[in-house]
This record gives sequence, structure tokens and C-alpha cells, in this order.
Amino acid sequence: MTSNPVISALGRRLRLGVIGGGPGSFIGEVHRTAARLDDYYEVVAAVLSSDPARSRQAGQALGIARSYANIDELLQSESTRADGIDVIAIMTPNDSHYPLCCACLEQGLDIICDKPLTTSLADALDLVQRVRKSGRVFCLTHNYSGYPLARQARAMVQAGLLGEIRMVHVTYVQGHNAAVVETDPPAGLRWRMQPDKAGASLILGDIGSHAHHLACFVSGLQLTQICADVGAVIPQRQFDDYAGALLRFDNGARGVMWVTQAAAGAEHGLSIRVQGTKGGLEWQQEEPNHLKYMPLGQPVQVFSRGGPGLLPAAERATRVAIGHPEGFYEAFANLYADVAEAIIAQRSGRPADPLALDFPTVEDGARGMKFIEAALESSRSGGQWVDCTVTF
Repeated sequence: MTSNPVISALGRRLRLGVIGGGPGSFIGEVHRTAARLDDYYEVVAAVLSSDPARSRQAGQALGIARSYANIDELLQSESTRADGIDVIAIMTPNDSHYPLCCACLEQGLDIICDKPLTTSLADALDLVQRVRKSGRVFCLTHNYSGYPLARQARAMVQAGLLGEIRMVHVTYVQGHNAAVVETDPPAGLRWRMQPDKAGASLILGDIGSHAHHLACFVSGLQLTQICADVGAVIPQRQFDDYAGALLRFDNGARGVMWVTQAAAGAEHGLSIRVQGTKGGLEWQQEEPNHLKYMPLGQPVQVFSRGGPGLLPAAERATRVAIGHPEGFYEAFANLYADVAEAIIAQRSGRPADPLALDFPTVEDGARGMKFIEAALESSRSGGQWVDCTVTF
């Protein structure tokens, strides 16, 4: 049996608090499951609803030791306990991310926060400085970067197997808003339809930010310019459900992005294709355990998760043998595992495993906010090219 590195380092699991993700929340269950998968964390404190009674009731139903009425109560109480939380996970509507992160940093907590980082670039840049000043570990849950073969793709690019990157094509094509949903929206969509809670763009904040991060993560490039068209394809719809964009990257590579939640019949539809001077690769999140590699002048190869030929980054992110599928929960758990390694390394005064430091950072979140604001500016201007660079 492999020893638990967190227990070996600390003599216990990391104590995790959660904000949000209460009754009816899909992402709340994902976070709690991911945190427990490797046995590195125990969820000991929570605020699961803005309704105090409902928050306490939900926490008790989930077996969480300490359920609080509100955020202030959680932070104040946990800060005075000898067994208080080490880490906080934030899974609340977008407009609350910035104030919650600021409050948690003031309490000296490491943070795992859902994307997008904030609802404005100004807040995102301020948060970057706060995180850097605090020295805390901060992870933004662009969870698709946790898939073993997404990490294999990134590692292959880093190893030079594709040569110089020339083109990046990323799509995120969903269908759950293809029909009119406004008259009776599901609970998870209601707040996303409100710009004061979701931010200026539903489609870019919800899934465009994931597509942007995956494109940069796999290619190893940063976006420098964007020419975008953002809007609604469903007549009379009051929120955007489509974005198409041309992309330019910092090495001169070109790219294309298409994201929508209004594609009738589509399921999840996240995919990426990267082409370089020596070959290309293609990965689809709906078929996450295989990666297609197209080397120039050679037969196409397909890498299998858990199979031969994988680089260390993919091997580290793999739990079970080839042929046993791994998916969404395991990828999410890889981010939690990475954060655990970063925390225990920091507390132990040793360098962290470099392979654990590829998780999305607060800086990635700020780049994501710049992408969103630049795409909207480009769309409003009729598709003019807009700068996407960020200076910290």
C-alpha cells in the first residue's frame, strides 16, 4: 500500500472548508468527491446556502462536522480553532468570487476557487497581487487540464514533438440551451442569466473561459489578440449563447475558437487540436482516455491513458490500469492532489514536485478575464482585432 503523503507530512489530512455547492448543486458534489478521492482532505466546515437554516441543515445531511450560517461566521470561528480549516473551496456565483477570495486570503487560507476568477479584469489583477503578497496556494478549477491525456498533450508540446506550434483549434459545443429555457430555467441557469451575478457574458464566463485555458495549457502559448463575434443565436434570447473567434498567440501561431450552448443534439463537445511544424495532436473530452498524435510523414498514433509511451505528467495523473476508464471526477481530483502537494511542500520547506505545479493559477484566471473582456470589446466593434496581453 502506498503511504498517504499528506498524512506522512502533517500527521493528518488537510482540513477543507467549502463555500457554496449546497442542495441541488452539481459542482458541489464534484468538489466534495474530488477532494476525498485520494484521501488527502477531509471536509470539516461549510456554508452551503445563503439561507442560514438551509445551510446548517444541508451540512448536517452531508455529515460535515461544522455547518455555519454565513461566511463571516465560518471564517471567524475557524480562525480561532486549533483544528481550524487549512484550505477553502469556493463554488459560488461568479460575482462573489472576488470578495470571498479576499476575505479568505486575509485569514491565511489556501484557496481552490471555481472559474471565472472574478467578473472584471480590474478585480482579477488586484487578486493576483493579493495572492502573491500572501504567499498562499491558489488554484482555479479549470478542471479539464487535470485529464491525464490533456497533460500528455501539453508534455508532448513541451518536449518538442510537435515542433513550433502554428495552429490551435478549440471548440466547446453544448446543447442544453438549444431550446427556449428562459420561461422555466433550471436552478443552475437562473443566476447565470443575471449579468450582475454571472458577469458580462454567460457563454464566455461559463465555457469560453475553459476553452481559452485549455488552448493555452496544451499549446504552452499565451493569447495576444482576438477577433470575436459574441451573441445569441436563439431569437429574443436575453443572454449570449454563442461565441466564435479568431486567435493570435505570442509565437505568431493562429487559432480558431467556437463555443456555444445552443447546438441542438450536442452533448459536451470540448475538443482541441494543435498543429506544429513536426506534427499535430487531437483530444476530445468526451473520449478522454485517448489522444491522437499525427507525426509528419509517419502513421497516426493513438495514446491510451494508462498505456505505453506516456510521459511522466500523464503517468502521475493516472490512477488505474489501461482499459479502466477515468473521467471527470478523477480529472477534478488531480487538481486537488496538485494543491495538496503544493501545500505540504510549502509547509515542509521543500520544493514541490514540478509535475504538481501545472494546476491553473490566479494569473491564469486574470488572463481568462482579459480574454473575456477583449472578446466582448472585439464583438462590439464589429470584429476588430483587440489586444489580449496581460501585464502583472
